[in-house]
Amino acid sequence: MDTETTPAPFERLELRVGPHTYDALAAGPADGELVLLLHGWPEFADSWSAVLPALSAAGYRAVAVDQRGYSPGARPAQIADYAVPELVADALAFADSQGADRFHLVSHDWGGLVAWALAGAHPERLKSLSVLATPHPEALNRAAAGDSEQHHRLDYVRFFRSDDHSAEAALLADDAARLRAAYGGKVPAHLVEGNVRRLAEPGALTATLNWYRAPASVISVPAGRITVPTLFLWGSEDIALGRVAAESTGEWVDGPYTFEELAGASHWLPEEVPGLVTPKILDHLKTYA
Repeated sequence: MDTETTPAPFERLELRVGPHTYDALAAGPADGELVLLLHGWPEFADSWSAVLPALSAAGYRAVAVDQRGYSPGARPAQIADYAVPELVADALAFADSQGADRFHLVSHDWGGLVAWALAGAHPERLKSLSVLATPHPEALNRAAAGDSEQHHRLDYVRFFRSDDHSAEAALLADDAARLRAAYGGKVPAHLVEGNVRRLAEPGALTATLNWYRAPASVISVPAGRITVPTLFLWGSEDIALGRVAAESTGEWVDGPYTFEELAGASHWLPEEVPGLVTPKILDHLKTYA
């Protein structure tokens, strides 16, 4: 774990899953209900820094993990090692490591895609699902096929999927100017600097971009219908994930479902508006404890 960017109040954990070791931040009582938090790209576990204290104060055991490719001890070499079933298996193993048969899952961005897939395939493991920014993959796929605006919003994904490492070179050029710009000025500077420094380590950025390269096509993420209680929060100013996909996500949820649009908020909900999202997450967890 990068101690320079680890907030002092949090515990630092190492989770062993098969041959890999994952760094994690934890807060809250050891016997509290587990809330597992999955970050997106280009983020780490500390993207949840402003959310974890509230979960802890409410009595939950909150664990946010630097996922596959982000933890230095979990960077397999093959693109296939970053396929969604592998990422889902990691998330289940994280919960297993905490002794949780059932748990609450909170996610953002790519973590949300993993969460949708996990919830569809393993509903028996979840007490509740909270997804920030990321529509259900089938809703996103349909929107990209039928809405030219959403199709072009995903042009960056097509660029990231190139296998000649041109994406890595472009993102890190000029002191990582393009990587820094990805946050749109919505993420606190200390988090941006920590992210950039860690992603500039040899092999790190390639490993994280392999999440985009592993699927067969741009958004071919396997995710079934959702039966667990689900909260979906979406910012109206999200430049990557548009309204069509966000508003149609409920068509794929058969269980209790709450969708809230956060007017004026961008894609970076955990870092930009934690004061808005955290109470909504807590209400959802309390309802479906």
